[in-house]
Amino acid sequence: MLSRTFLIDTDTASDDAVALIMALRAPDVRVAAITTVAGNVGIAQATRNALYVAELCRSDVPVFAGADRPLWREHMHAEWFHGRDGLGDHGYPEPKRSAARAHAVDAIIAIVNDHPGITLVTLGPLTNMALALAKEPGIAAKVGRCVVMGGNPCCEGNVTPAAEYNIWVDPEAARMVLRSGMPVELVGWHLCRGDAALHVDDIDRVLAMDTPLARFAIECNSTAMEAYRMQTGEVGISLPDPVAMAIALDPSICTSASEHLVDVEVAGELTRGMTVVDRLGVAGDDRNRAVWKPARKTRVCWTIDNSRWKNALYAALVAR
Repeated sequence: MLSRTFLIDTDTASDDAVALIMALRAPDVRVAAITTVAGNVGIAQATRNALYVAELCRSDVPVFAGADRPLWREHMHAEWFHGRDGLGDHGYPEPKRSAARAHAVDAIIAIVNDHPGITLVTLGPLTNMALALAKEPGIAAKVGRCVVMGGNPCCEGNVTPAAEYNIWVDPEAARMVLRSGMPVELVGWHLCRGDAALHVDDIDRVLAMDTPLARFAIECNSTAMEAYRMQTGEVGISLPDPVAMAIALDPSICTSASEHLVDVEVAGELTRGMTVVDRLGVAGDDRNRAVWKPARKTRVCWTIDNSRWKNALYAALVAR
């Protein structure tokens, strides 16, 4: 079976953990490395969680710790949503392995250079990616796909009315990535809501598998499930990072997409972190030309096949 190479950048919390399981269990994917960034939790906890999930999957994938704060802003965690440890505060044991010695930024550069055409999957703030591009801009042309879980291209945000958390935390980094020329595929927060969330029947189906990974996937999201109910009024487990990973693994799960210039607001008092999509193609107008700087269009996913995304999740959690 042909093997695809992935590099995953994550601020490892509960939904990130499930996304990592999906990639590490995919039979036709080799995960070259996991890099961690401060976001949902601090960098030490994100790294610990990534190592723990790799251990659950019996994987020796190297884990590299990266940026411990956004480029120019204070780090704003999401422990209220995922728990203090990012995994629902269930007291999971310390992983047996330690992180690799190299910094995540240097690891990203080296791995992209060694694997032209690689798929990058980003599950947290884009700080590491921005730093890598600043250090070696040429890697942008060597990336085959860059699947970004982030943004709210059509709908309300989940941290402010205008912004989704991953982009809001480090909007300057997100802007650098979108302007880098990398082939970005934006998987927004709206895609994990409604029928895409795991509802009671879906949760029961996962638990009925009675595998360690299935039990962990539900348990570690217990705090997130309650936070999601309080935030939206919806009952279920919302899994934005696994949805993004499902699309990275199988692009056809995205059933409607289009390419547009996309930029990020970095200065707005009410709109910091907003993903601004040029849906009508007006960015090239003389009135806008001096403002819009993206080097290429971003592929924005608007809808997904909810049944196929959930089946991809189930396949990763069953015993093999």
